[in-house]
Order: sequence, then C-alpha cells, then structure tokens
Amino acid sequence: MNFAAFPSSAPAIKPFALACAFSLSVLAANAFAQDATVPEIVVTGARFPAQVSLAPIGATVITAEDIRRAGASDVNAAIRKIGGVFGRQSLDGSPDFALDLRGFGSNSSQNMVVLVDGVRLNENELAGPVLSSIPVDTVERIEIQRGGSSVLYGEGATGGVINIITRRGAQAGYHGSVVLEAGRFDQYDARASVRHGEGPLSFDLAAARQGTDNYRDNNAFRQKTFSGGFQWAANGARLGLRVESARQDMRFPGSLSMEQFEDNPRQTLTPNDFGSYASDRVTAFAEKRVDNVEFAAELAHRERKVESTYDFGGFLSAATYDTRHTQFSPRMRHSANLGAGLNEFVAGVDLSRWERATSLGSDARQTSEAYYLRDEMRLAGAANARLALGARHERFEKKETNAALAVPTGTQTVNAWSAEGSVDVAAGVTVHAKAGRSYRLPNADENGYRSSTGLLDVQTSRDLELGVTAGTEARRIAARLFRHRLKNEIFFDPTLNGGWGANTNLDPTRRQGLEVEGQMAIGQALRLTGQWQRVDAEFTEGPNAGREMVLVPKNVVTARLAWVAAGPHSADIGAQWVDRQRYGSDFSNSCSTRMPSFTTIDARYAYRTGPWEVAVSGLNLADRQYFSNAFGCRSGIYPGDGRQLKLALRYDF
Repeated sequence: MNFAAFPSSAPAIKPFALACAFSLSVLAANAFAQDATVPEIVVTGARFPAQVSLAPIGATVITAEDIRRAGASDVNAAIRKIGGVFGRQSLDGSPDFALDLRGFGSNSSQNMVVLVDGVRLNENELAGPVLSSIPVDTVERIEIQRGGSSVLYGEGATGGVINIITRRGAQAGYHGSVVLEAGRFDQYDARASVRHGEGPLSFDLAAARQGTDNYRDNNAFRQKTFSGGFQWAANGARLGLRVESARQDMRFPGSLSMEQFEDNPRQTLTPNDFGSYASDRVTAFAEKRVDNVEFAAELAHRERKVESTYDFGGFLSAATYDTRHTQFSPRMRHSANLGAGLNEFVAGVDLSRWERATSLGSDARQTSEAYYLRDEMRLAGAANARLALGARHERFEKKETNAALAVPTGTQTVNAWSAEGSVDVAAGVTVHAKAGRSYRLPNADENGYRSSTGLLDVQTSRDLELGVTAGTEARRIAARLFRHRLKNEIFFDPTLNGGWGANTNLDPTRRQGLEVEGQMAIGQALRLTGQWQRVDAEFTEGPNAGREMVLVPKNVVTARLAWVAAGPHSADIGAQWVDRQRYGSDFSNSCSTRMPSFTTIDARYAYRTGPWEVAVSGLNLADRQYFSNAFGCRSGIYPGDGRQLKLALRYDF
C-alpha cells in the first residue's frame, strides 16, 4: 500500500547515543598525504567524496545552480525537470511524484534507493521517499546513478540510486535566503534558510510552509518542514548532527473512469477521504582522515506516523501506521598511489532495524546486516583506464508478531557483485561497461498480502550496461545501452486471487533499452540539455512470455533551454514527452487501448537586481489534460495537474 494514501500526527524524536565503530584497513603506500594541493571534490563516489578522476561512471549530476535556474521549488521537481527522470502523478496531492528509473512501473520506488547525505530514505513497505520534505535551498547537488548498484547501496538498487548531498559547512559569516511564492489553485510557498560559519564550526537552519488546493477537487495539500544542523571540521576530521522534521495534511481525490475523466478531470468521487503524515529524523555523522585512510559513519533514527480516513458509503474507516527505522553505516577508504596509477579500496558495514505497528493489528519487524568491499584502480596516461570490482553479502530477518495474520517469519540472505570499467579510446571519448547482480527484498506490505504460503522470494537481477561519452562541457553527449534480466520480480498481479490480485514472484522478466543525454552551449548565453530514455519491459518466460509490463512508457524525452544573459535577465524553458503505456491491470495485454502519450511544457523568467530576484513560472503551460497513473483498463485514472502559474520573490543575504 502506498503510505501517501495512509498518512498522521507526529511522535517525538527520542534521544539516542552515538556509537562509532570503524573498520580497519591494511596500510599501503602513502597516497595524497604527500600532495600539497587540495583535490577538487565534485561528486560522491564509493560513498565518499571523490576526485574528478574517480567520479561515478555514467552518473548524472544536478548542481544547486541548475536547480535555481530551473526554478525547482522541491527536490522531486528538480530530478524530473533537470535530470529527465519520469515521474507519475502523486495520489495524495503532494509534489512527491513516483520517480521511475529504467521502467519499473508501479513498483519503481521499490527498485530505486534514495539517500540524503548517505542515509537511506527507503522504507520496508510500499511507500515512496518523501523528497518534498528536504529543504531545496540546502541542496548542494543531486547525483543520479542509473542501473544496478546493490554492492554499495543494498536492496532495491536495481533501477539505480538518487543521492542528495546537502552543503558541507558554510562560509564565514551569515548567509541565507528568503523565498515567497504564490500561484494558481491557492498555491503558496514560504521558505527561509540561514547558515553561518566561524572557524571550524558552522550551522544551518531551514524552514518552509507550503500549501495548495491543487487542480482536482478534494485534493488540498499542506506541509511544514524544518531542518537544522551543526558541524565541526578541522585537522582532517568532521563531526556533526542534523535534525529534520516534516508535517503534511492532504485530501485524497480518488480515481476516475475514462468517461469521468473526459467529462471532468477535476472532479472527485471521494470527497470525504483524507490523511496526514509526520516524520522526524536525527542523524549523527563523523569523518576522520589518517594519512591515506579515511573513516566515516552515520547513525540515523527516523520515526514516522501515517494516518488515513476513508468513507465507505457513510462508514468512516481510519488506519494508523507507526514506524521506526534506525541505521548505522561505518566504513573506511584506503587510497594509494601505484606508480602512474591510483588505487581506492572501500569496505563497510550497513546495519538496520525497522519496526512498524498499525491499527490493523500488524506488528512487523525487520533487521538487516550487510558487509561490502569495493576496489577501484585508475591507470593514468592517454587511456585513463579504470577498473572496479565489488561484492556484498546481506542477511535479513523478518518477523510478524501477530500470529493471527498468518504472515511468515524467516531469514533471507543474498549476495551482490559488480564489475565496471572505462577507458578513453580517443581524446574526449570515453567508453565504459558495467556488469553485476542486484537484488530486492519483499517488504512487509507485500508479504502481508501474498500469493505464496511462505515469504516471497528475493528478487534478483543480472545487470549489464555499455556506454560512451564524447565531448567537453561546451558540447557533450552520452549514450548507454542497458539490460536487466530479473528472476522472481516482486509485483502485484491483478489476475490472482479470483481477480482481487495478490503480491507474487513473477515469471522471468527483462528491462532493456537505451539512454541518451546531451548538452550544448549556444553562444555565451544559451545552454541546451536533453535526455531520451527508451525501455522495453516484458516477460521472457511463462504464459505471459513476450507480453509487455504495465505502466512503463517505451520512450521519455526531456529537453531544456536555459538563457543566462550577462545582465539581470534569465529564462528557462523545458518540455517532456511521455510515450504510450499499458494500463496497470493489463497483464494479458488485452485492453483495447493504451494510456495516451502526452507532452508537458514548463518555463521560468527571472529578473535580478542586487540581492533581490523576482520570477514568474508556469507548469503544463499548454494546459494538457493527461494522466500518468491508471490502475485498470480505462479506469483507475488519476488525472495530471492542469496549468499552474506562479510568481516568486527571493532575497539573498
């Protein structure tokens, strides 16, 4: 079940003690300690800040400047608009669209790992990460790594990883911003952030209040967020603490049939359905460098409460979900110069404990422990070759204390591996290849309503990617061919259980396709970027062999043109085209029609004078009536948002 449809009041964050345990490495030759220059840090590689030469192979990076230029008011929108990632309309009116890397349909959020500063946001249930609660003005960059990444990031990373990195420290003195925005459908957004640095100490605070009545009836959404942290950094060490809190209230408009959508896409048939969501998270982190060995760890605890109320013919049914999630991730990295090359060895442990109690009687628990190793070698010279090998072993223990629910208890173990490399075959031309095994575990919701008598089996995937990148910052293009061969894919099959459906392990399936990304500078002031993803998702064995998977558009094309003049003016315009896709219940591919394709256009113009900026922006400017979520054949439709116009005022200090 989607947690957004079961949103609550918030529990208080309970204090906990920070305990650190670090892995040790075998010392080798002294690497960077002898280098008096500070290497440029651009991206996060093997769960550590990385040099340019060891940036993740094939990653897409969205910078803070990209986010601001596009006028994205939340992280989810930045990933869709700038990163070209397809997202489905949320079911609860929130800006948290269901992001989909590599065509995993309605289970896309279960096949993608989302991290904030190295801490997982994924839950052990059918719930997507709430990215709208992350203050967008604190984000330094967003890294999108498509494809199997279970060695470093564990279960659920078959589609890829989205890593959100906030600012590390602050400049001396006080700096910050205040943003006020208002728009159509009674939309408003008030954000403020401040950061301060003095010597080795720094802190930051951010708060926001957002709301909108949204395009559809009974679809109002309200949110309040707060984020604050401090850190101390000196002598190769960094220590800090962050606290984050979010509160949401929303109303659920429900789905429509095709006839109802065509008659009035804004209507609701569920005027009395509503819910709430609350989340509190505290994270302590520590980093220390000793010569050519770096140690790091995060200890994070999150408490979340989700409540919902549904009207069944005048009878109001309420449900409450309370979850607690604690994670501890110590790791180390050893770097060494090897003649003309560089070697990086990473080892780490991921420990996790997840608990949930519901008003429906379920009391589910899951603990996991994982151990991983990864070694990467870069050979300097004209070829600039890189080779990386990695492996992971993880053990999960699942428990349901309410025996009356007949949910099985058990232990599941799984292994992952990866091999990847790249080489410069010519000046400005790099080819790369990746192969590996990734996995996903059945979550508490899926095991709670399953087709089997025991726990659902672990989903595994054999991953393969071949890619090429050519050009410079002024003109660059990258293309990736990929294939994921899945066994025991975990999915809700609507044809089971007498037509009521059930979660099950599917016959073997496959995702394969092509991704293309490009950017081009046009003169001094224009910059064109674009992404194209083509995915063929289908069954490869069993009675459905050759049939297409549901809710997977074959093609998604995104393009953006940014204008940054020398003066105070700037503008940005983008478009995304989404191809046709099978309806959510159409496992047999027998529905006479498919969900229609659609194109959405957004734009922003801004004028800046001194510390002030005023901007006008619009979403779905053509006011296209479309839908990206439909769970039945010509039914179960959740209409997309109509045209949205906004006016914003920003002050930086």
